Amino acid sequence: MKINSLLLLSLFVISFQLFGQDTRTRKATASKIYFPTADHWEHRSAAAIGIDSIRLQEAIQFAITNEAKMPRSQDLAQAMSFGKEPFSDPVGPLADRGEPSGIILYHGYIVAEWGEPLRVDMTNSVTKSLLSAVVGLAVDRGLIASIQDTVYKVLPPVEVYDPANINRSAEHFGQPNFIYPFNTPHNRKITWDHLLRQTSDWEGTLWGKPDWADRPSDKQTEWLTRKRNEPGSTWKYNDTRVNALALAATCIWHQPLPQVLRDNIMNPIGASNTWIWTGYRNAWIVLDGKLIQSVSGGGHFGGGLFINAYDMARFGLLTLHQGNWDGKQLISAEWIRTSRTPTAANPDYGFMNYFLNTGKKMLPSAPENAFAHIGNGTNMIYVDEQNDIVAVVRWIENSQLDGFVKRLLSAIH
Repeated sequence: MKINSLLLLSLFVISFQLFGQDTRTRKATASKIYFPTADHWEHRSAAAIGIDSIRLQEAIQFAITNEAKMPRSQDLAQAMSFGKEPFSDPVGPLADRGEPSGIILYHGYIVAEWGEPLRVDMTNSVTKSLLSAVVGLAVDRGLIASIQDTVYKVLPPVEVYDPANINRSAEHFGQPNFIYPFNTPHNRKITWDHLLRQTSDWEGTLWGKPDWADRPSDKQTEWLTRKRNEPGSTWKYNDTRVNALALAATCIWHQPLPQVLRDNIMNPIGASNTWIWTGYRNAWIVLDGKLIQSVSGGGHFGGGLFINAYDMARFGLLTLHQGNWDGKQLISAEWIRTSRTPTAANPDYGFMNYFLNTGKKMLPSAPENAFAHIGNGTNMIYVDEQNDIVAVVRWIENSQLDGFVKRLLSAIH
């Protein structure tokens, strides 16, 4: 009888331990953050994951109904947007866009998609977020000691590839053989941080595009004569200055930035091979005996990132998780946090192209700590840590972004 009691007690203890182990295993499994693999991305139905499917569909229909008013022809859209600017002709490739498209992730799973999410379209200034990422990688690897360092001190002379001038004519005799984009009294004060935040007021002409001709002031008489603002004091959205950062980053890496991005971010997060990042047709330099294209940071003058919605969503998921992808820190969490830190010059903007929801001014319906990577079109990657949401919305009227987010969050809550 005593033996049977001991046996029963032992069985009870073992069963309790196994039950506890099983419970802990199930909890660990349930709490594991989901990341898609390169060849598989799990879908979840709205009902199965606790989302109001009717309201979710209303959000999607809102995005479709509020398609951007600009023509789908990007040649025409560019001319209508920037045609009145001096030197506004595109020098990089353009591609006609598709229909309104998007994808919504909840807890990492795909819960909705619409339009043509596989279509490779221009993403315009969302490119800037990828550019700032490769600068962050350079900081993580010690190629840039500090973003507070001035840029000019670490750049080599830049040889522009110009096959039309292989045999230099007499007119070019005595002229510089290199360009020095940061070697002026003003530009020598510019740091990496200034460039990343678009507060540099960089002066000069790069790839045929003067800084003053990009979104020029209405005071035309001051285009060439105005006094430069102290770096860090004033914010201005300016693609020529962004391209100066791209050139500087190319010189730091000594390799094409698309290759840096592919090897260190896009391949590790399982992105497709369909995206491309291009520059201008005249933006070629000779570096270490190789021809390298200095890519552009947006589509203002053509070029930039051409990408599908799924790959955009993967990048959004990476920034949602502070640069961590399935346990591997691809870019430091500190870099992502700094990217989301505003400045006095613009409290609604971090590093490019992190648009912040400070005071809920950008998206009144979203949490204040939500942010978005936004490009013309409008292309948006909405990132919401509080609700564990990433949403890619392409070709929606910019004024309707909050209307979409409001309907999306009403489906979640």
